Amino acid sequence: MQTPWLIRPLHLPFLLQPTTKNVLVIGGGSVGAIAALNLDVGGLANVTITLRSNYIPVFFQGYNIESCDHGKLEGWKPGEVLSAVPDLEKQGQKPYDYIVLATKNIPDVPPTAVDLVATALPKDNAHTVLVLIQNGLNIEKPFLEAYPNTMVLSGVSLIGSKEVRPGHIVQDEHDRLLIGAFANPNISKQDILEERAKEFVELYSRGGKTDCKYSPDVLHDRWRKLVYNACLNPICAITGLDTGRIRLAEGAVEGLVRPAMREIVAAAEALGVKLADDVVEYMIGVDPLDLYLAPSMLADVGKGNYIEFENLLGEPLREGKKAGVAMPTLEVLYQIAKALQWRTKAERGVVKVPPKRGEEE
Repeated sequence: MQTPWLIRPLHLPFLLQPTTKNVLVIGGGSVGAIAALNLDVGGLANVTITLRSNYIPVFFQGYNIESCDHGKLEGWKPGEVLSAVPDLEKQGQKPYDYIVLATKNIPDVPPTAVDLVATALPKDNAHTVLVLIQNGLNIEKPFLEAYPNTMVLSGVSLIGSKEVRPGHIVQDEHDRLLIGAFANPNISKQDILEERAKEFVELYSRGGKTDCKYSPDVLHDRWRKLVYNACLNPICAITGLDTGRIRLAEGAVEGLVRPAMREIVAAAEALGVKLADDVVEYMIGVDPLDLYLAPSMLADVGKGNYIEFENLLGEPLREGKKAGVAMPTLEVLYQIAKALQWRTKAERGVVKVPPKRGEEE
């Protein structure tokens, strides 16, 4: 006999579905575009992305993406594409659930990362979770100072992706993302930090096209990546050699790369972060030699862009020296990287260079 409709079991799977989150991705280059794509295909996020240099092609034509994870996509774009970070107060808009910052982090060149999010993150914010998919050390500190009640997550991205021209992304290495929560002494219930981190992992990985994991040890993740980023990145940028040719260049690995990496390992250990015994050799050979990969800092120097040297190199150097670790190789690399940055600032007119003698106006 058929069950009367009043007592028939209800099959309403939509009631069991997680609530869709509103996510703002700031920065739609090679990393931000893939992050937005993963959030979008998972179906648990309404994604808005803000772009600068590639806004026009993406807004009108969408992204063209060649991805080892997602295949070939033509004309893809998330729900909303903006040319600037929205001003929530002026627009009368509700706060986002998550803001993902996927821009380069260059604190010595305005606007800073904190400046970028200002209009989308109220000063007294306790709702929006900030996700920093950015490299380097101590990147959370300016945010915790400006927004003491905000939950800030660490995103350590291990991906091979580049924007070969505006709006055209080529991803040739699988997307791996480690998400964890930065400690925040102003939040009384620390468990909620872990909950939000795990929730974001679910949003990001639901589409099944990426390897996104929760990681409870944020400092370990960041120091481990610094073995590569604080050493190979600036060495390649300074010498003009990619990660394959730097290994072929006589004496470069033994005289530059390996000593710099050992200094990072020693600094991490002095600060209570124990890295694997083989981490130096692993990072030296992590990129296949015949890939001749140009790290991001080398690519930026080639394009005449600013380089991310303060958080990648300056912060671990300062922290290591404060802990009493001798870091002579990194000290020299830092000063040269700083000079490279000054050169770019001078070329862009950010710093004033006196005219050459005899050429005064």
